[in-house]
Amino acid sequence: MITGKATAEGTAAYAKKHGSLPAGHWRSAMGLTLSSVGLGTYLGNADPITDGKYAAAALQVMGGGVNVLDTAANYRYQRSERNLGAGLKQAVERGLIARDQVVVCTKAGYIPGDWGPPTKEWFETTYVKPGILKAGDVVGGGHVMTPAYLRHAVDQSRANLAVETIDLYYVHNPEAQLEARGVSEYYKRLTEAFRALEECAAVGKISAYGTATWNAYRTPVGTTSAASLERTLACAREAGGEKHRFRAIQLPYNLGLPEAAFAQTQEKADEIVSALDFARDAGLAVFTSASLMQGQLLGRFSTAMRGRFPGLDTDAQRCLQFARSTPGVTTALCGMKTPEHIVENLKTLSRAPFTPEEFETLVGTMR
Repeated sequence: MITGKATAEGTAAYAKKHGSLPAGHWRSAMGLTLSSVGLGTYLGNADPITDGKYAAAALQVMGGGVNVLDTAANYRYQRSERNLGAGLKQAVERGLIARDQVVVCTKAGYIPGDWGPPTKEWFETTYVKPGILKAGDVVGGGHVMTPAYLRHAVDQSRANLAVETIDLYYVHNPEAQLEARGVSEYYKRLTEAFRALEECAAVGKISAYGTATWNAYRTPVGTTSAASLERTLACAREAGGEKHRFRAIQLPYNLGLPEAAFAQTQEKADEIVSALDFARDAGLAVFTSASLMQGQLLGRFSTAMRGRFPGLDTDAQRCLQFARSTPGVTTALCGMKTPEHIVENLKTLSRAPFTPEEFETLVGTMR
């Protein structure tokens, strides 16, 4: 198990080591220095070939100026966590990166299986017989966020990643519980989940926590899956006091799903603002997922649109540039596992992100 965690000094040293990259690539959040692009690990077959690709991908991106690694327990039946752990171990052993220079993020919320789809026998042995889960804990056929489950999941993820401390731990798609249990019960259960994560943080198992969502923060107020960031922060304060460790949110954002920046979905005092504006004012880091919309945006840029991204050669690079240049975005996550795609995506880092003014001009041409 690799000891330590990401630190202010370590992540700043990593940025300095990659000082040839434009300054705008580096973001200050959660007391750390983070890369504007991070490695995602969601897609891919659950097989040894893909395992090897993700382990090698982690090694490759850390050597190229990326120090944010994102995964989840249920990605490829715990395999993605284990692959990142293997890649990080190799990187540390080779002196490519130190543990205090890399930000390791994972999530729990869905029953993950173990190397393959969960079986009834595995579920009973792993969760029911030890008393981790009981009837009524699971909703929607596979989502759970009870304190007992999260404490177990944190330890399992630490073992999978082979790290002493996880830097950022998310409750994964908590809105699944919102839809199943109703508003008041949802926030009650979210507070209980946060209290369990505060306990994990107090003993050094995680450094910070947040919520990784799909619909919760980008859908209109009043819809069944819409969650309030204001109430979410209130849950964190109830769980951990004013010094709570709720530090970040994750949500999808790209040219096809732009709501995080452009839809007014969050109540804040007497106004309604976008999720990114709320997070900025609250001091929360924002990690955006699905930067390429799982490849669906590639090949759809017009010639004129491509011309608005000078110095970039591919639609994947343009998608990353759009996401990471959006004001309020800390890190744009991108799933990548082949050496060719990693080289392609990392070329984006050599270009400075758009300034806020340049971004506004770009958006203006799209309206």
